[in-house]
Amino acid sequence: MKVNGVWIIKNLIRIGVLLTLVSAAAFFLVSVSPLDPLKTNVGQAALGSMSPEQIAKLEEYWGVNTPPVARFMAWAGDFLRGDMGVSLLYRQPVSRVIAVKLSNSLWLMAVAWMVSGLVGILLGVVAGANRGQPVDRVISGYALITASTPAFWLALVLLMVFAVWLKVLPIGLSVPIGVEASGVTLGDRIVHAILPALTLSITGISNIAMHTREKMAQVMDSDYILFARARGDSKWTMIRRHGLRNIILPAMTLQFASISEIFGGSVLVEQVFSYPGLGQAAVTAGLGGDIPLLLGITVISAAIVFAGNFTANLLYGAVDPRIRSGRARA
Repeated sequence: MKVNGVWIIKNLIRIGVLLTLVSAAAFFLVSVSPLDPLKTNVGQAALGSMSPEQIAKLEEYWGVNTPPVARFMAWAGDFLRGDMGVSLLYRQPVSRVIAVKLSNSLWLMAVAWMVSGLVGILLGVVAGANRGQPVDRVISGYALITASTPAFWLALVLLMVFAVWLKVLPIGLSVPIGVEASGVTLGDRIVHAILPALTLSITGISNIAMHTREKMAQVMDSDYILFARARGDSKWTMIRRHGLRNIILPAMTLQFASISEIFGGSVLVEQVFSYPGLGQAAVTAGLGGDIPLLLGITVISAAIVFAGNFTANLLYGAVDPRIRSGRARA
């Protein structure tokens, strides 16, 4: 238990260092961007009607003449105290905006993450266990096609088919138009999330399916599978006893690594469906020059991705005792 505690502390320190580097990189990129904070947030017309003294006060407020390092340290200090600043577009605290947007996106991405993982592993196992057969060719062809299909194009196709032609699903948003928040039901939210979740799931299946297929095919060509065949074991018994045990660790790695891919895909998917989630908020903040909101979304998104990888590392020890012993020796 003591060894595991030391290992957890080391990984938490590593996550803290990575978050610091991510926030510093994001802050640097925002600092060197061509956006003028005064023109973006105040407006060219308003600046033209101000006196030099008023403009100087605004420059001091926005820290235009403050060195980037000093501005970053001030922002980081406020962030560690829980103060992410105020969103310039929403006129609300950044933490409140992120909480609302993240609640809309989190369960959408969670559904897509689970569906893509379960279906991808299942298809990969079936294809790898039947390599070279028609079912393998069908699954491999599907995975290759979806892997090369842009998420926004697939979203547009699904939107056109199910919302425009068939008219069985809503065309966008997360709730019905013209309905008060108190009148929105769970069923309404589920119906509006079907197409975005389906798009993210389809695009996320291919990577897991293809890697699982290759690993399963290697297992089926191994010597212990040949011995199991000679012993008279059925294919399902060989898959259950030998195949699943050998593919579980790589499948877990891919599954938790796909969190970052789902985050990236949600930015485009939410734009297509006008889904008011964290991805759409990031695009809006970037185009509107809402630097506090953009930095807050960047750090929170990176923290969720790092937490997913950390969870995968924790689960490795529960699945494979050899990893626990390796950590103890380290």
